Amino acid sequence: MADTVTPKERSQIMAKVKGSGNKSTELKLIKFFKEYGIKGWRRKYPLSGNPDFVIPKARLAIFVDGCFWHGCKEHCRLPATNREYWVSKIDNNIKRDKKINKDLAGKKWFVIRIWEHELKKSNYQKKLKKIKDLVEQGAAH
Repeated sequence: MADTVTPKERSQIMAKVKGSGNKSTELKLIKFFKEYGIKGWRRKYPLSGNPDFVIPKARLAIFVDGCFWHGCKEHCRLPATNREYWVSKIDNNIKRDKKINKDLAGKKWFVIRIWEHELKKSNYQKKLKKIKDLVEQGAAH
């Protein structure tokens, strides 16, 4: 199906879209937190990079990265059209993620990034165990 707006109009429309989290992955992670007895987590915590979850006592910032938007090597499939734009967009997201990780580490925060696909498989337990261990220690560093 052909687009009904010009590329410039589509760009303006898409620029207005602001992500506020992927509700299904966030809800899944909340369920896991409850199952693992992980307490003290917060959402929308005022911290650079806007982590999906923060556990302030452990100085732990948790990001759930979407496979497409953050360039997952397994699952990111770039659109055939406007490929140059998408390559640049995703590369910039990856660079921003690295900068956020470095900035937070410099402020003595521990960062855990969970791929969207990890929440769909059974391999999330390893990261949840790490989160639980850090929370029980009371501090990430």
